[in-house]
Amino acid sequence: MELLECQNASTLFLERVKCAQERVLLLDYDGTLAPFTKQRDRAFPYPNISVLLNAIMVKGTRVALISGRPARELAALSGFTPQPEIWGSYGIEHLTGDGAYEFEKPSAEQSAGMLAALSTLQGNGFSGRVERKPSGIALHWRGLDPGQSDHLRSEFIERWTPLAAAHTLRLVNFDGGIELVVPAATKGRAIHTVLQQHGPDAAIAYLGDDETDEDAFVALKGRGLPVLVRPVSRPTAADLWLKPPEEVYDFLQQWLVACGGEA
Repeated sequence: MELLECQNASTLFLERVKCAQERVLLLDYDGTLAPFTKQRDRAFPYPNISVLLNAIMVKGTRVALISGRPARELAALSGFTPQPEIWGSYGIEHLTGDGAYEFEKPSAEQSAGMLAALSTLQGNGFSGRVERKPSGIALHWRGLDPGQSDHLRSEFIERWTPLAAAHTLRLVNFDGGIELVVPAATKGRAIHTVLQQHGPDAAIAYLGDDETDEDAFVALKGRGLPVLVRPVSRPTAADLWLKPPEEVYDFLQQWLVACGGEA
């Protein structure tokens, strides 16, 4: 997509936000609202993001985070006040702003596959890089050199592909690791659920950065504005590309102004 087309997409959409009776802002977290870090428990939001999101919520926009992180972990890490709605573990967890929680439990077969995946990691020195989630098992390699991360990716694709087939699970690549997850865990599914709760004239945008956001972009296509957030663009189903954090700030400030607020 040419830059001029991106600018037009942003301008036209923000005019829609200004006129809409329903406004929905959906956001990935890591790489979108917070920088990547080697220590994933230190990935705090960019400065002033919380203030902007709070102001946008006060002006009547539904704000929700859609993340691969577990919902309660993300609520604590982000520190947003008030807490926005969170779709965690790629959407199989739903945590409302007032603390109501729903979770789609994996089947016994899927849970057995997750335990089998964990057993492939035991004794290999990966304890600090393994994350057990409600949706599956993640292996992180952020901070390793490219040769090491490529080796780990190849090794665990080979190890986990048979487990995925045998236990009704799927492999997911994300920026900095690989996961074995339940098929229901997709950000696109969360987007579809949100779309069903709003009319066709609602102004809806989703901002995300990596491969796990692509199905969300596709799900939103034709109903809202899918936005890729990355320092460098890549092939994507998104309609707009923003560089973090400055262009994300600018987009959020323009959204706030479109809602009648002051940037």
